[in-house]
Amino acid sequence: MSLKICTIVGARPQFIKAATVSRAIRKTDGLSEVMIHTGQHFDADMSDVFFSELDIPTPHHRLEIHGGGHGAMTGRMLAAIEPILIAEKPDWVVVYGDTNSTLAGSLAAAKLHIPIAHVEAGLRSFNRRMPEEVNRVLTDHLSALHLCPTQAAVDNLAGEGIRGGVHHIGDVMYDATLFAIDRASGTSGILAELAVNPKAYGVATIHRAENTDDAKSLRAVIAFLKKQAKAIPIILPLHPRTRQNAERMGVSLEGLRVIGPVGYVDMARLINGAGAVFTDSGGLQKEAYFHRVPCTTLRGETEWVETISHGWNRLWNGPDFAERRQITEYGDGRAAFRIAELLKNSR
Repeated sequence: MSLKICTIVGARPQFIKAATVSRAIRKTDGLSEVMIHTGQHFDADMSDVFFSELDIPTPHHRLEIHGGGHGAMTGRMLAAIEPILIAEKPDWVVVYGDTNSTLAGSLAAAKLHIPIAHVEAGLRSFNRRMPEEVNRVLTDHLSALHLCPTQAAVDNLAGEGIRGGVHHIGDVMYDATLFAIDRASGTSGILAELAVNPKAYGVATIHRAENTDDAKSLRAVIAFLKKQAKAIPIILPLHPRTRQNAERMGVSLEGLRVIGPVGYVDMARLINGAGAVFTDSGGLQKEAYFHRVPCTTLRGETEWVETISHGWNRLWNGPDFAERRQITEYGDGRAAFRIAELLKNSR
């Protein structure tokens, strides 16, 4: 008898992570998958391109829910997900990371007594002003299976009294990066399109509310990037919300090389060829390490503390890079298959 897995995604980083696990589920006997796409990222450049590039099956359910405040968005998602779970009757609900889609899916499953598996469990910034931190803490306390990318994540859960169902499985983003590097080498022409040479440019991304929803914060981040651009051209694939806020707040992006959002394969090629990465994205901090490119995090803290301690990452307002060392706990590129096996053996 096959176990039915219901995967809930909604945002770009989740599509990338889910792609690796979906491939592993399809290759594992005794598992089947139903996918719900909440629509949190709805722009074709932020959503559809990832499904086509990463061999993700077309979602069975598309909710088209986006926009509005955190409470309104999460509530609408919760109301829409619940009847789907009732109809599908999955054995497990799998959620990823720390978005509103993650929390809504977890709440819907918990209230229906469906066990939850949380990929990237245990990550903490210890900054409760971040909505992502609230989402990940609540999801961990609702989950039955905690799929941790690092030992630090395991320790964080233990510190909150969560010890059952906790597994250090490695990082599915490493799985995804290996897949993307292989695919990009044969398909991506973005460096030629942008007329840039390897290691002669930097890549930046900005999307978090703490940097984009306040004019003073956005101006400070852009000013920092413009300062870096005096030494090396900075390519900025611009998130739609960041573009809208910059225009509304009158924040000039002149001096940066602004382009539209790019697909995951092209982004992997951009990072792989970059001399430096500047980002407020949690996932991109690790991707920079996987490509062995130094990263500066545009935040006051990071969940990926090992990237700091091992010298591949620094905070923009913190000390300079530590001495560089390899990070071993992200695994061997088979985290997704460990997840599939754990789900299979949960019966």
